[in-house]
Amino acid sequence: MKISNETKIGALTTIAVAFLILGFNFLKGKSVLKTGFFLYAKYSDLKKLSSSNAVYANGFQIGTVYSTTSDPALKDLIVEIKLAQDYKIPANSVATIESNPLGSPVLNIQLGGSTQFLNSGDTLQTLEGNGFLGSLSTKLGPLSDQLTASLVTLDSLMRNFNTLLDTTTKGNIRSVITNLNNATGHISESTIALQKLLNVQTGALAQSLANINEFTANLAKNNQKIDSTLFYLQATTRNLSQADVDGLVNGFKQSADSLSSIINRVNSTDGSIGALINDKALYNNLNNITRSLNVLLDDLRVHPKRYVNISIFGKKDKGDYLTEPLPVKDSSAVKP
Repeated sequence: MKISNETKIGALTTIAVAFLILGFNFLKGKSVLKTGFFLYAKYSDLKKLSSSNAVYANGFQIGTVYSTTSDPALKDLIVEIKLAQDYKIPANSVATIESNPLGSPVLNIQLGGSTQFLNSGDTLQTLEGNGFLGSLSTKLGPLSDQLTASLVTLDSLMRNFNTLLDTTTKGNIRSVITNLNNATGHISESTIALQKLLNVQTGALAQSLANINEFTANLAKNNQKIDSTLFYLQATTRNLSQADVDGLVNGFKQSADSLSSIINRVNSTDGSIGALINDKALYNNLNNITRSLNVLLDDLRVHPKRYVNISIFGKKDKGDYLTEPLPVKDSSAVKP
């Protein structure tokens, strides 16, 4: 039986179309016989999730979206998930759709902690979120309202500020700015002076620290002498604390009492010393005796022969006796 060329071309075309359909489904993650591990999830909004989108768990791709179906009212949207292998998905895991503004949305399965695992054909728990843009718009909405209110308040403030800025106020503001400039200049001068003070080589603070270091070094060198001095001072203090201070004070008191008694007896006229010091007549008698002795000595000097006569041929001096002392000659008037 001879097969015509048209039959051959038709058969080859049918086989090519079949292989094309099978390859396209294979690239989309579908198999002809529909074998593997399948899970299902129900949503009210797929956020443009479609077949062949990736399915992740803990950041690892475990499968793809096999297909999406819907009821006639478009309220219940079913996502059919095909896993790459029989992964152990806890029964309380939750599937969420995460939109990506720069790419296709993905399905993320948040693994639960249950010890029971899902079987092929089971339905996952779902959680519908706003997605990236929805979350961003939700967060930016209150911020936008606050920014609008702040701009209105700022506009009112600027209006009030412009109302207050009359000629006098502007002059005062200029004065304040001038004072601030002057204060800034003084601060700069103070900063320069402080830098000079803190200069490591020539600063007064550095010199003071050097003197302090030298002083502490001297203290360290003389530490043994200081310890010895403190030891002797401590010993002296201990000896003073152990001394009979009360007996010494009592001895001083007794000596003071005795001295006071002697002074009282001297001041009294009953004793010899008191009579000698306080008796006026005794003073006059002593004065007269001293004057008589002076007269006698002057007379002896002027008339020595009257008292001592050792001359063989001389005669006795019979002149008048002195009745008062001779006047004392001025030693400064005597020439050498």
